[in-house]
Amino acid sequence: MNVSSANVTVVLQYRDSVTKAVIKNVIVLVLGITINFINASLVHTFSKHQIFYMNPRYILFIHLVVNDMIQVTLTVSLFVISYTIYRINVSVCSVFTLLALFTTENTPLNLACMAVECYIAVCIPLRYVQICTIKRTLMLIALTWTTTMLSVLSDLFITLATQPLDFFHSQVFCLRKNVFPSPLIPKKRDITYSVFLVIVWGTILYTYFRILFAAKTASKDAKKARNTILLHGFQLLLCMASYATPQLKDALQQWFPMNYTDSLFACYIIVQILPRSISPIIYGLRDNTFRKYLKRICCVKSA
Repeated sequence: MNVSSANVTVVLQYRDSVTKAVIKNVIVLVLGITINFINASLVHTFSKHQIFYMNPRYILFIHLVVNDMIQVTLTVSLFVISYTIYRINVSVCSVFTLLALFTTENTPLNLACMAVECYIAVCIPLRYVQICTIKRTLMLIALTWTTTMLSVLSDLFITLATQPLDFFHSQVFCLRKNVFPSPLIPKKRDITYSVFLVIVWGTILYTYFRILFAAKTASKDAKKARNTILLHGFQLLLCMASYATPQLKDALQQWFPMNYTDSLFACYIIVQILPRSISPIIYGLRDNTFRKYLKRICCVKSA
């Protein structure tokens, strides 16, 4: 039995009933469409008002929102494919997987950048205009994508070097470990994720405590920035769970062998979907300026 056949056999062992599969797919589709609709409204609001796209804070935010929209679309598509088409071409699966990994790994880095921007605005306000320029913000976004691409594309290069070309024409159940099967990749991934974990959490904690001390004696804006960083931290905590997905899946299989698929579904919602619903809250609802213009657009549409 080859590797792909073995993987299919394992998946079939935990296959959902038709009713349960339909319910799960409906839940995922409804959540995905709802999140993307809300995020699309935020993108529309951003694009219609110069006050937003001339502000580094909102540029970073809308980059996070667009990134989340792509990520939700891809992961929901892969979820539905796993229940419908089931096995797809390795090359097609590789493209979906790479794009999903790009956007998933982008999120923690973008949150760290947003935390630094909050820190500069509160703790170094006199130098904010000099430090946080539009050009530097765009360069930071480009650096984020470059870092992510270097991390993820190495999986593809390792696979190209270790697998025959026929492998990319075969059919597999679309999982990362199925399209990038080299044993070197998990080791590389663990090292990369550990570095990301230290850098991003170090940034979040440093900026939070600096803003926390500033908020004790400073303005209402400083206290609001502290709460924003706290929300970033909660969102980051959920996103970071994706770094431990392989270990988490193994643990769920041991702890809940009779309800393994349900456990995986709950894990998927918490790790992949829930963090993307927090972004609209951070600025879309909490930010007075964004909320004002968003209400204005909604009122015009309803009229």
